[in-house]
Amino acid sequence: MIRAMRRQPVIWGSAPPKKEFSMDDDKFNNENDEDLGATGAEDAEETTDAADENTSPTSGDAIAQELLPVSVESEMRRSYLDYAMSVIVGRALPDVRDGLKPVHRRVLYAMKEIGNTHSAPTKKSARVVGEVLGKYHPHGDSAVYQTIVRMAQDFSLRYPLIEGQGNFGSIDGDNAAAMRYTEVRMEKIAAHMLADINEDTVDFVPNFDNSEQEPVVLPTRLPQLLINGSSGIAVGMATNIPPHNLRETIAACLHCLHNPDCTIDSLIERMPAPDFPTGGIIFGMAGVRQGYHTGRGRVIMRARTHLEDFGNGRTRIVIDEIPYMVNKRSLYERMHELWRDKKLEGISEMRDESTRQIRIAIDLKMGTMPEVVLNNLYKMTQMQESFGINMVALVDGQPMLLNLKQMIEYFLAHRREVVTRRTVFRLHRVRQLAHYLEGQAIALANLDEFIRIIRGSRTPEEAAEALYGRGWDLGFAREITARAQGFE
Repeated sequence: MIRAMRRQPVIWGSAPPKKEFSMDDDKFNNENDEDLGATGAEDAEETTDAADENTSPTSGDAIAQELLPVSVESEMRRSYLDYAMSVIVGRALPDVRDGLKPVHRRVLYAMKEIGNTHSAPTKKSARVVGEVLGKYHPHGDSAVYQTIVRMAQDFSLRYPLIEGQGNFGSIDGDNAAAMRYTEVRMEKIAAHMLADINEDTVDFVPNFDNSEQEPVVLPTRLPQLLINGSSGIAVGMATNIPPHNLRETIAACLHCLHNPDCTIDSLIERMPAPDFPTGGIIFGMAGVRQGYHTGRGRVIMRARTHLEDFGNGRTRIVIDEIPYMVNKRSLYERMHELWRDKKLEGISEMRDESTRQIRIAIDLKMGTMPEVVLNNLYKMTQMQESFGINMVALVDGQPMLLNLKQMIEYFLAHRREVVTRRTVFRLHRVRQLAHYLEGQAIALANLDEFIRIIRGSRTPEEAAEALYGRGWDLGFAREITARAQGFE
């Protein structure tokens, strides 16, 4: 057991002892330091006097009443659970509705607020990072910038949400340039993530210092969680959702919308497998189907290759695409190491000829079977990798393991709410406009009387009271409104 202090001040029987400074020290030899030391002594004396005035005789029993016994196990359990939920909700897991974590959501919203859209000129990345840090995400600037970098990399996201100008890293593992050198703006597809956000389609909450408002979720028109996927490690759980083709995902969503009782197999017919940004081949469908049905599965990815004949009966293996999240430089170095150590036989030369597209050339010796070399490469290198499907997302703030149909249903429910709230907002705005127009029509039909009342009033308030209190004939206003609506 430990004793925990209550969250209220405790007045002790005597003031804390003054700290004595030696004026012989070198740092107190100048006049300014002597003045500072004198001021500190005066403040200490005032604090002591105030404490003596407010102190009443306090017994040991009275002090003991300010302490409460707390179990170490319960305190650690409560504190750790609070921390775990903070990580789960605030950092690591995406929301099932818009598929974004808080930092991604804040980056996109901040870019929209400063006008950094796809139709506007690019802005320095440091400008966007400062906007996000200062208003919405008070954490390290490197974390925010790395988020922006990943959202701009076409080998990290199937559909990048940010357009970057400058060095934003490479598939070889090269780091992006510093934020002061690069520029960004939103991709056109990101505009669909923020469409109608100003029409009361989502809730807003205060930011960390109550100076700004930020959206709880984005009113996305796209199933972002499925088309770009997500990955994150929380406390005691993780998520790893693969990306998918946009056309196939929309087709599956429409099928679920028109057929609420559809099966997962019918959705798989329209969205058969993940679509990774680096390409490659999915080897076997059993793990994919298991992941779609249960939320957990395993996808085997292989590099895409083709064969070339470069004369004298010799064959060349060319690697065009590599598995998702594989570092091309590390892959090539591993292959070269195996060839150098004689663990890969039948190879005469190996080159990385990549420019804008991936191209690793492996020249084979005469008489070597390409299939044998490929099988060894799949076995000993990252030319074959696995992607563990673990479709965990936040549903009403709670982490849940979801299958494919559940993810689509939650997205469609979010879109229904967004469209309903947008319709109510627009209806209210149109009714308000009709109210104004009706007042203008009444004024036009009774213009002389309006002028007489206004001129006869001594103050604007008196004129307004007289106009509001008068019973006006609404026939002319209704006639104008009917004509405007196309009715006779």
